[in-house]
Amino acid sequence: MTLSTLTQQLDTLGFSGFKTALQRQSEDPNYAQLSFEERLYGLLEAEISERKNKKIKRLLTQAKLKERQASLDMVEYSAKRGLERSHILSLASGEYIDKHQNILITGPTGVGKSFLAQALARQAIFEGKSARYYRVSRLLEEIKVARLAGDYTKTLQKISRFDLLILDDFGVTPLKSDELNDLFEVIEERTLSGSTIITAQLPVKEWHSYLGNATIADAMMDRLIYSAHRIELKGESMRKVMAQK
Repeated sequence: MTLSTLTQQLDTLGFSGFKTALQRQSEDPNYAQLSFEERLYGLLEAEISERKNKKIKRLLTQAKLKERQASLDMVEYSAKRGLERSHILSLASGEYIDKHQNILITGPTGVGKSFLAQALARQAIFEGKSARYYRVSRLLEEIKVARLAGDYTKTLQKISRFDLLILDDFGVTPLKSDELNDLFEVIEERTLSGSTIITAQLPVKEWHSYLGNATIADAMMDRLIYSAHRIELKGESMRKVMAQK
């Protein structure tokens, strides 16, 4: 049995991580000092790592994050911002997603709501969760197009399958009746099946009046707020702070 034959078999199986590690072992005499079990373990570890990295890359592409480099390591924590490191790090494990809990991030424009939401989404992806970022207006436009194309139900089902959905810029413009219904359907489809992060300039206490329709507003708020994590950001625009730096 030659190395070439083995690598061909590994190509057939799609074991690219295993193949690369095997080639590395064959070129390094130090590996000869290890037992068969130790060498095999190293090969399997390489394959697992390769598959994990491929999955993360696929999930990052699928998420369509606007801030692709957003990371919790880049978040500026301070009492003045209303942002405690311990609170955010408690969310980093993604346990809130397993429990189907939501995160509501509010605060004035520029304080970093969207960045924080996407940093949390990126962290969730590194924990193996699927995520999708939308500006609310873009989401509603996509649903409108899907309805005209006869794909309304299919589109809602697709959105509901993401472990984490980020709805950015909620409450920026008034919602039409059909848009309110569509947004409610999105939230309803995800109840007990996924988590949603919403960012908004409007304080949560004003969301009910913003939605307008009391019946839908009651139902939507009940689904969003129950056991949700609330983060109220304060302070100057981070864009202004970064520009000054």
